[in-house]
Amino acid sequence: MARTPEEISAADFKARCLKLMDQVEQERTEVVITKRGKPVAKLVPFTAEAPSVFGFMAGTGVIRGDIEAPIGGPWDAEHD
Repeated sequence: MARTPEEISAADFKARCLKLMDQVEQERTEVVITKRGKPVAKLVPFTAEAPSVFGFMAGTGVIRGDIEAPIGGPWDAEHD
């Protein structure tokens, strides 16, 4: 079961910002920052996303010469 995020006022967040960032990173917790009792922001641990496999190699292929021109001699697909 997920923990309820800690709530902290913007003024308290300003005073404890660096410690809260360390806490979120180490404990993998969330902190909700409030202004006048209303949530306005959430501090969450950073998670790097895996790169997409679609388009991963885009722009790396090189075409050399004419890829549609005949190869220069007779070719038999049945016996080659």
